[in-house]
Amino acid sequence: MTRLAIFLMALAAPSFADQNIGGKVIDCYCTDTSGARVELGESICLQVGGRMFTAQCQMSLNVPMWRETSDGCMSSQLQISEPVANASLIDSEV
Repeated sequence: MTRLAIFLMALAAPSFADQNIGGKVIDCYCTDTSGARVELGESICLQVGGRMFTAQCQMSLNVPMWRETSDGCMSSQLQISEPVANASLIDSEV
């Protein structure tokens, strides 16, 4: 009977792992430089110490943290290049 009680308590422990004493689930999230909430798994562009990089909000030892995923940041801006200086060299028949 003692073994059964210990077994049932061991099964119940993980169900209380993400709750505080009041029974509310604790939300885990990161914040960006302006203080806005960023959900776990989301990636954003961060600028830290004059350097820009893409980072993802992840958990590490039960603490939300930013993990760098790539150098630089993707941009959706269209960059307009300068026109070709000597357009006569372009074959218009192609």
